[in-house]
Amino acid sequence: MPHLRISEAARLVGVSDDTMRRWIDADSLPTVKDESGRALIDGAHVARLAHDHAVAPSDTSGVARSARNQFVGIVTAVTADTVMAQVELQCGPHRVVSLMSSEAVRELGLEVGTVAVAVVKATTVIIETAEAKARS
Repeated sequence: MPHLRISEAARLVGVSDDTMRRWIDADSLPTVKDESGRALIDGAHVARLAHDHAVAPSDTSGVARSARNQFVGIVTAVTADTVMAQVELQCGPHRVVSLMSSEAVRELGLEVGTVAVAVVKATTVIIETAEAKARS
């Protein structure tokens, strides 16, 4: 099972190192020590914290969708020519870029400062890790 250092866990959860240490001191977050005596947190606990503390704006559009990946954000850039456009949204800590027709940009009224929802429905999602561990 993976273990993370306090600073790495804090970054992934979106809190300060001090907050992570307070949770540890309050016995709400168990740790183990590495060979150097540093505190490590079980990756599963960090994943649960990241999920429970995730802060993203909610979609208040009232539109029902089958897609589960919805990111509410604000348009930060629109680059358009006569046919195609690139629209960038900042959705919490995530930057989402969409390519669409310039006609769609005009019809949706997309411009810098517009609040919008990026809806992603993909059959292929690629997940990477820093290194693959050998399996026995």
